[in-house]
Amino acid sequence: MHLPYQRRPLHDLPDSPEAYDAVLAAVTEQALARITPDGNLEHPDAVLDVGDTSLGVTSLLALAWQRGRDPRLPEAVRRSLAFHLRERVFREDNPGYPNLRVRDSGLPYARFALRAGAHPHGDWPSTVWALLQTVNVLDAADGLLDDEPVSELRELAHGYWRRLTEATFFNPQRAGNQAIACVVGGLMLARHLPPAEGKPVRLRAMSLYDHEIRARRIRDRGALLPPEHAGAYDNNYGPISLSFLAQAHRVSGEEVFAEDGDALARYLDARLTSGGFDVGGPRYSEQHCGFEAVLGLRHFGRRIGADLGRYRGDTRWARHAAQPDGGLDGHFAFMLVWQIQDTPGWHRTPSTTPARHQLRAGGVSVAFDDRMTPSLVEAAGTYYLPAAVHRQHGFGPVTDGFLLCRPFGEVRVRDVRTGGLAAKLVTQPVVDRAHVLRHVRSLYVTDGTRLWVTVAVARLAGTPYLLAGMPYAADDGDRVRRTAQPARVTSAGPLRLTHPASPGTDHFDARAEVTQEQAAFALAADPRVFGDPDESWRHLVSSTALEADPAQEAPADLHVFAVRYGCTTPFAPTFEADPRGLIVRTGAFTALIGDAAGDAHGEPELMLEPS
Repeated sequence: MHLPYQRRPLHDLPDSPEAYDAVLAAVTEQALARITPDGNLEHPDAVLDVGDTSLGVTSLLALAWQRGRDPRLPEAVRRSLAFHLRERVFREDNPGYPNLRVRDSGLPYARFALRAGAHPHGDWPSTVWALLQTVNVLDAADGLLDDEPVSELRELAHGYWRRLTEATFFNPQRAGNQAIACVVGGLMLARHLPPAEGKPVRLRAMSLYDHEIRARRIRDRGALLPPEHAGAYDNNYGPISLSFLAQAHRVSGEEVFAEDGDALARYLDARLTSGGFDVGGPRYSEQHCGFEAVLGLRHFGRRIGADLGRYRGDTRWARHAAQPDGGLDGHFAFMLVWQIQDTPGWHRTPSTTPARHQLRAGGVSVAFDDRMTPSLVEAAGTYYLPAAVHRQHGFGPVTDGFLLCRPFGEVRVRDVRTGGLAAKLVTQPVVDRAHVLRHVRSLYVTDGTRLWVTVAVARLAGTPYLLAGMPYAADDGDRVRRTAQPARVTSAGPLRLTHPASPGTDHFDARAEVTQEQAAFALAADPRVFGDPDESWRHLVSSTALEADPAQEAPADLHVFAVRYGCTTPFAPTFEADPRGLIVRTGAFTALIGDAAGDAHGEPELMLEPS
């Protein structure tokens, strides 16, 4: 089975002016064929996320007219705009809406679902989206709309803003993307208001960003990130937040948006594999966005000098939102408008700056979590997730059923690049089941095609083995398919692939046709989309796992595990005790892994020489 949402890298999509004009031409023909006598441009099957969609298509038609002056468009824009103002602006409070601060304010808002009382929780973000669609139409109004509808639109946008910031609690869903979008709406609105009205809106927008968004950031992997549904990052919403930060920076010039966007972009670059696959998040584990991510990935990829466009988006939404039949949906159309206006192209060269939470070269990458344990390994086009044993998750030595990968102190990291090799040494102080402190030294070396992992620890009792990941997914052309098979993996000691012996939702067998996200939601306290798949996945008891026994020829006081990903030729590394630490020799390199004491500052020593 193929994973449904992670498809082609987004930088594969043509983004020349001619390509975007072709997109707008297709939108124009579909919209003109669809528009109803009363001016409705909604997809006939749209039920949810509908409050902003007709206006979104209107904004695309306004941009198309601005770029091409198609004589058919002014009338369609006027009719569709009149429809929105007449049929899609609500002023009476939605029954059951829980987030009001002022009842019966009469201020306008957009509904997530049109029927009164149906899913009112979605009205706040729907109003944000309607605000953004409205200011985009205002941006394109010159020469297209008369003064009266422009004035009405301006008043409507100001009303939306007041509804979002005065009549309701701000950001009630605790979703960073929605909150930053609201700030963007205020910044864009302020440019259309008289100075006496626009200045307070801009100041309020910046204050909300500072006190309600920036002050609530969550730390993950060394970065402070806007929270998404109570978590630090989500595959779907994180890149969307990046796009809103890009637009905020573009329209305001405020450096704070650039700084925070750079931090989020570097974080995303570190967790993203070379092939663009990613997994994990507090609301969606695997559901990637499409066109909504392009602006942010492109804008901040250029700023930080990284190829963020390798992100595998859902290319069914490659240009704009679409219904299951592929038909145009105006939801989030503002993102297409903004990416068309953002004329510079993609930065396509990978960053060569070492990142603490990433090792990457060529087609090999290792992303590390907060504990500096691999969260995702990529080699030979195959992606490995941390495996689970006895409710413990990660990569690392296992003894007596106890996984040694949870740090009990500061984790030290050393990076080296030389002769076409990139290496990272991670030293983790951990305690075993008997509370004995042990230093686990893990060396990761890659030449861009192969990945060598060597793990050394003071000799363990019993029959230890290395938990070396769970094969989960593999590249398959433009798609990613589920897999249960490792790709060209060898080990210095016996290597085996095991599967859970027990059935049930808390045991994940990679051979089953189920995704990590589906399995995680099955374990969630709330299995709907408001659950946290990252949290519920931690309830997993066991999983499919690669297990590597220790190398037979190793210093007597150590257990050494050595696994090579991406190659099936004979693998016989040697290990030699040295006063400075452990010397590792393979056919490709010789490495010195310093002892646990480190240098004069306690930092681990790493020497690497290509063979």
